[in-house]
Amino acid sequence: MGSLKSLIARGSVLFFIGVFFALVLNLLQVQRQVTVFPPEVLASLFSSAWWVPPSCGTAAAVIGLLYPCLDKQLGEELRYKREWSSVMRCVAVFVGINHASAKIDFANNIQLSVSLAAMSIGLWWLFDRSRSGFGLGVGIAVLATFVTQLLVYNDVYRYTEPDFLFVRSWLPCVFFSGGVTMGNIGRQLASVSSYDSESSGEQRVKQE
Repeated sequence: MGSLKSLIARGSVLFFIGVFFALVLNLLQVQRQVTVFPPEVLASLFSSAWWVPPSCGTAAAVIGLLYPCLDKQLGEELRYKREWSSVMRCVAVFVGINHASAKIDFANNIQLSVSLAAMSIGLWWLFDRSRSGFGLGVGIAVLATFVTQLLVYNDVYRYTEPDFLFVRSWLPCVFFSGGVTMGNIGRQLASVSSYDSESSGEQRVKQE
């Protein structure tokens, strides 16, 4: 029962973090007209389509809960100790990658994509370095890019200057870094939850 409560609590926190990221980061894309939504689907809150925040929140919760589970299966949960300061630096780098994709002007899309790919790999190397983190990051990038292609193909929204079928070629880099970031947050929440459970168990033993 306690583990279920912990799972729900962590999932809820990850969901709201994902919603917050979606609102803030999507605002950058919309303001720079990197992504364009039809006027009828735009909500007043942060100029975002209504379905974007809950979709990103759900994805963030799934990713953040999946990373610790896969770490445990692969025996990697004790190899890389993390602290909240490291997680916050990872978040800052992720936001910087999104900012670069929306704000910084490069000579061409290839140069931008290569730069963001290098930054994304650097983020994984600095804050993760695990097989599960890299594998899930790649899987998330492929799946999320495929879903985005379908959404754009069906005119849900569109990208200006697409150069990778219907989207921008740097998009998988953003999804990869986002997956690694949410995975680190999920791991830290799982670590805190595990520590709290162990502390509670020790206190009960002492009382008995």
